[in-house]
Amino acid sequence: MRSVLCYGDSNTYGQTTANKPDDRYPHDVRWPGVLRGLIGNEWLVIEEGLSGRTTVSNDEIEGPEKNGRTYLRPCIMSHKPLDLIIIMLGTNDLKVRFNKTPCEIAMGIGALVTDIKAMPAGVEGKIPEILIVAPPPTALDLKEWSDVFLGAQEKSRALAREYERIAEAHEVHFFDAGLVVNSSDEDGFHLDVQAHKDLGHAIAEEIAAIGWPDQSD
Repeated sequence: MRSVLCYGDSNTYGQTTANKPDDRYPHDVRWPGVLRGLIGNEWLVIEEGLSGRTTVSNDEIEGPEKNGRTYLRPCIMSHKPLDLIIIMLGTNDLKVRFNKTPCEIAMGIGALVTDIKAMPAGVEGKIPEILIVAPPPTALDLKEWSDVFLGAQEKSRALAREYERIAEAHEVHFFDAGLVVNSSDEDGFHLDVQAHKDLGHAIAEEIAAIGWPDQSD
């Protein structure tokens, strides 16, 4: 059985778009769970989502544990060997307190890719395949989060282009989630139930498109 690590923020964690018990969708509703339902016979799908997670930045307000770079290495070491690592981060980097351009956010993704490639975390010590997923743009109305994400709308629409450039530079796979899902109008930056379903299906297709040798090889 192959294994895939889904490393992301609240939209991988399954944060709901509205206040509900636990503020989290059930396992089979969030996109890694949808993915598991589609490919689980052949793949171990490992969820690693954390609300507020950034690419490489410490968050002085929400806490140092939100830094996606500092947790990536121990996370990978806990789950290796891995065939594939999916990274979908960057939405929280749009918060005005981080003052980053889309290019700088993409560079943070590039730093994570560099870290992964420096680790022998794949099968037989190889580098696992890496799939960068650009998060969908935020909605124009970010509701009560408007001040936190001041100016994010325009920046978020430039992320996919910058992420694709970084993916090409690092020779890893790329997918633009904005092609298949939108951020919910309920809060402006989380995925609703249908979006999780659609994203899970799209990611399954992207995984299949990578092309995998027979495991007997």
